[in-house]
Amino acid sequence: MSEHTKEFNAENFEQEVIKSEKPVLVDFWAEWCGPCKMLTPVIDDIASEYSEKYTIGKVNVDHNSDIAAKYGIRSIPCLLFFKSGKVQEQMVGAVEKSKIVTALSNL
Repeated sequence: MSEHTKEFNAENFEQEVIKSEKPVLVDFWAEWCGPCKMLTPVIDDIASEYSEKYTIGKVNVDHNSDIAAKYGIRSIPCLLFFKSGKVQEQMVGAVEKSKIVTALSNL
């Protein structure tokens, strides 16, 4: 993870995601997931480029299964786009950077 990509977990999810004043991109992932590893540099690039406008972070589903279950995460990688504490959009799989940036700009 880059210095701009946050790690969300049970302790900080409410504050960092739900109560965030900025739109938030959450990447649900796991160490063993090949497509997740392919997506990581893309997420890190977006976090570095857009950290002023958006909060970007990751949830390890193996360590935070409660969060994954709450949002019905069945396949990873799964991207959830939050605004004002609510999910606005969802993308599953190794999505292209341009599609992610477009979704963020539409929040």
